[in-house]
Amino acid sequence: MKKVLIITYYWIPSGGSGVQRWVKFAKYLRDFGWEPIIYTPENPEYPSIDHSFEKDIPSNITVLKTPIWEPYNFYRKFSHKKDEVINAGFISENKKNSWKEKISIWIRGNFLIPDSRRFWVRSSVRFLNKYLTENTVDVIVTTGPPHSIHFIGLELKKYFPNIPWLTDFRDPWTNVYYFKDLNVSWLANKIHLYLEKKIVQHADCVLVVSEGMQDEFELLHPKKLKIITNGYDEDDIQLVSKPLDEKFTISHIGLLTERQNPLILWKVLNEMCNADSEFKSDLRIQLIGKVDFSALESAKQAGLQEQVVRIPYLTHVEAIDKQQSSQILLLLLLNQEGTKSILTGKLFEYLAAKRPILAIGSIDGDAAKVIQETEAGITIDFNDEIATKQAINKLYRQYKANSLIVQSKSIERFSRKFLTSKLANLLNDL
Repeated sequence: MKKVLIITYYWIPSGGSGVQRWVKFAKYLRDFGWEPIIYTPENPEYPSIDHSFEKDIPSNITVLKTPIWEPYNFYRKFSHKKDEVINAGFISENKKNSWKEKISIWIRGNFLIPDSRRFWVRSSVRFLNKYLTENTVDVIVTTGPPHSIHFIGLELKKYFPNIPWLTDFRDPWTNVYYFKDLNVSWLANKIHLYLEKKIVQHADCVLVVSEGMQDEFELLHPKKLKIITNGYDEDDIQLVSKPLDEKFTISHIGLLTERQNPLILWKVLNEMCNADSEFKSDLRIQLIGKVDFSALESAKQAGLQEQVVRIPYLTHVEAIDKQQSSQILLLLLLNQEGTKSILTGKLFEYLAAKRPILAIGSIDGDAAKVIQETEAGITIDFNDEIATKQAINKLYRQYKANSLIVQSKSIERFSRKFLTSKLANLLNDL
């Protein structure tokens, strides 16, 4: 059986979306003739912990670990937040960022290039150089973010030029939605761009998750560029079988940032509650996961505090439970230029839940294309109040008539096992 070394920051017991892609690949790679070997930090800073992914790890898998030093403890001392868990996605759950937090973000963007995990690169190269000298692998994979992980692959390529190197971008680098929030200087921006291009051009293959990302990375002239989207695991879906909520539940699951705040939706729901007491009584808005302060304030100002239910964090299995029992699954895309290529992982699990998807975002983006092709729901433009009201009215009428269903099609191409077969073929080609 051929061997692939997967270098990843996120691994068990990390929660959230960053860990799922390669945990699921590792789960199924043996079925296609590849043995995964994992290299990951011994003491990482994870935003959330989720032990439910442990069931996916193949028996007797080799997991290599070395210590990592991260500067987050300095941030805790600087901001007087000794017990705070590292944040994700630039979410401010309780208030606006303080001046200390703004300084920390500026330091992150201008001095910790490409990111704060860069201090793990040198020791990892030293460890893996010795490991690869003593053990044979057929392909090396690095996956980011954090994009500093790719520099481990870049350095190893110098020592082992005959081992193919695949670099996987789960999110963009300089085109990622929060890059401007880092307040990078002209010089820092130039360094980011230079390093991004260097990684892309030196890798034997660049792997991305959407057609939009493929177009973006094509401009950097990689040797080979392929797409494998994220997906859903049929095993996870089969674990859960829940009846639908009695309430007209509209559920958003995952990070909800300031740029996803659906102001038009809050406005429409407020007007419908004021116009129809029965609708107001039936409506429940579930916000599950980390939610930016601005979104909660907007919902409150719209008079929806009685309808909003906050659930800070659920395990992956519990999240799937909520997806399958919700009447509507809300997908909030980023209201920002240059984000049409984002195909968030939750979209595919929404598809597998087979509940109607109400997406608010770019109607010509990659996510909207998938929803349209699978007939899994509707995508409405950020500022289209008329279409938003029409969609909610239609969905509510179907709910009252017990006919709120979706007949999605062709979603099997997004199953994790099928996607892993595509990855195995790519590894074979390399």
